[in-house]
Amino acid sequence: MLRALYSAAAGMEGQQLNLDVISNNLANVNTTGFKKSKIEFEDLLYQTTKAPGAEQGAGNQLPTGIQIGHGSKVVATSRIFTNGELTQTGEQLDVAVNGDGFFEVQMPDGTTTFTRAGSLKTSSDGRITTSDGLPLAGGFQAVPAGTTNITIAPTGMVTYTTANGATNFQVQLARFINPNGLESLGRNLYKETPASGAPQLGTPGQNGYGELSQGSLEMSNVQIVEEMVNLIMAQRAYEVNSKAVQAADEMLQQGNNLRR
Repeated sequence: MLRALYSAAAGMEGQQLNLDVISNNLANVNTTGFKKSKIEFEDLLYQTTKAPGAEQGAGNQLPTGIQIGHGSKVVATSRIFTNGELTQTGEQLDVAVNGDGFFEVQMPDGTTTFTRAGSLKTSSDGRITTSDGLPLAGGFQAVPAGTTNITIAPTGMVTYTTANGATNFQVQLARFINPNGLESLGRNLYKETPASGAPQLGTPGQNGYGELSQGSLEMSNVQIVEEMVNLIMAQRAYEVNSKAVQAADEMLQQGNNLRR
């Protein structure tokens, strides 16, 4: 009965983490560029009383064995990098990545992070920044004083129009062999890790990189109905594990109450 208690407790702990992941997805349903996460489980070690295929003498073997598991545990929380819905805003510096790729962001310590959130802004010195004021890398240039229009083509060609003429430059996107290996930093930012591999820079719209869509924002890819179904399933799984704890406790109680 003690094994049943611990196995059910492990299941309850896993479902609590599952609920935490679902809650975070739902909390970010309106977060620009947010990518939902899913939790992955694996079973724990087994106690083997009889091994399958064990010799029984006279050339006979056990067709099956006796193996009792010890519950489950969370092995990973992986992000799902499917595209979110594009929403038209009409703002010149709202840019969505329609497909694969990340914007490069320069951090205050000089390191580079990556984001899918394209709600860009301009600082007092004309630099293109995120909503948190972090400047974009990847070829973005400062907006000159007196700029009357900013045009961003799907291929990443940016044009600043001023009274003195136009300035053109090319921006690039970054992508990774294993985007699930990126470290989530919050603030819509991801950090390169050995698991993700080094960023590969490329031109939007070429060689599998996504195109840029000016005047649009990529919304979260969280599906509320799907997450609500997952929430109910997690709640029921937690409940049934708690029932297993209750049943094991009652059986232990019956054993403790035995009398001659």
